[in-house]
Amino acid sequence: MHLLIDNSNTLTKFALDLGGELSEWRGVIPTLDLSRTSVQNTLHGRTFEKVTLCSVVPDASNLIRSTLDQPIHHISHHSKMPITIDYPNPSKIGADRLANATAAILDCQGPAIVIDFGTAVTFDVLSKAGSYLGGVIAPGTASLRDYLHQKTALLPAIQLEEPNSAIGRSTEEAMQVGAVIGYRGLIREILNEVRLELGGEPKIFATGGDAELIGKGINDIDIIDQDLTMKGIQVIGTLNH
Repeated sequence: MHLLIDNSNTLTKFALDLGGELSEWRGVIPTLDLSRTSVQNTLHGRTFEKVTLCSVVPDASNLIRSTLDQPIHHISHHSKMPITIDYPNPSKIGADRLANATAAILDCQGPAIVIDFGTAVTFDVLSKAGSYLGGVIAPGTASLRDYLHQKTALLPAIQLEEPNSAIGRSTEEAMQVGAVIGYRGLIREILNEVRLELGGEPKIFATGGDAELIGKGINDIDIIDQDLTMKGIQVIGTLNH
């Protein structure tokens, strides 16, 4: 039994690899709430022999490693992966981006672009030969949503949802248009430029918390898969334990 951990800035997610299939059971802890107790409570009753950790939060990673007794593989550019890396400083590539690229290349063999709608939105680009080339980092949707409320006296906090019209008939509706429809414009423009430079017909994947909301309005996206990162963690862990 193989425990998979996706430790991001916002959430830390747990799943089990059941001989090549992801378990239906999932554990989730807000990363700010991580502690030895919260991890132990989440994993209570789960049996596993090894752990693969994908982390972009060093302090949280250290806490997890100190809590678990099983052998842990911590994903990095040193990990065995089904991709090669063509990037000037591989140590600066986030573990989650390597996991996303791994899952994508197993699906299509390249070229590919993975968009991860997390705290930041990231684009990861794979060549036709399956080599990681680099990508794009932009503010996530929460940054746009929260910044206006925090930095202005009269604009309210909102929850992101699909606007009914491109012309907002209230302050909240106007903010929804900017945050959702406007954000899709950012994604499309980055995609257009990356595809022009990459060439070919890359398969485009989306994952992350806002992938469903934003992605459903972007026809260029081929696959929306909320398990994409975890699938990549599973593959890398299997190759390295």
